[in-house]
Amino acid sequence: MTDLIKAKLAERGLTLPQAAAPVAAYVPAVQAGGLLHISGQLPFEDGALMTGRLGEDRDLDYGVRAAERCALMLVAQIEKALGDLGRVKRIVKLGVFVNSAASFTDQPKVANGASEMMQHLFGDAGRHARSAVGVPVLPLGAAVEVDAIVEIA
Repeated sequence: MTDLIKAKLAERGLTLPQAAAPVAAYVPAVQAGGLLHISGQLPFEDGALMTGRLGEDRDLDYGVRAAERCALMLVAQIEKALGDLGRVKRIVKLGVFVNSAASFTDQPKVANGASEMMQHLFGDAGRHARSAVGVPVLPLGAAVEVDAIVEIA
């Protein structure tokens, strides 16, 4: 499964990033029963954090791309925690937080960047429940943050 996902990424000219280390007092992933809870992941592009506020100094396309990059970091954390992406049975839920101006209401469209990436990589097992929430600020000025709950074998 890991090779299949990496091949799907390569089709898009993407690779999995190295799983990011926590920036505060938490762990990146916790397994509880048959679920893996992944802490919120930030978007990195070409090694740089994607920052800014949607509807203020960043546009929708930037937000979608940032959400996609968060999804890649989630997959990297899943692989690090499990050692094998073949253990993923289902992406259960994504929580998407969008650094948004008060007038910006396209959080669901931004979140589609992460949702569509999971569906592309995991097929039907990538279809999930989701929250998409606008917030006034995110850690380190990130444009988007995404967390996940994953059912595992």
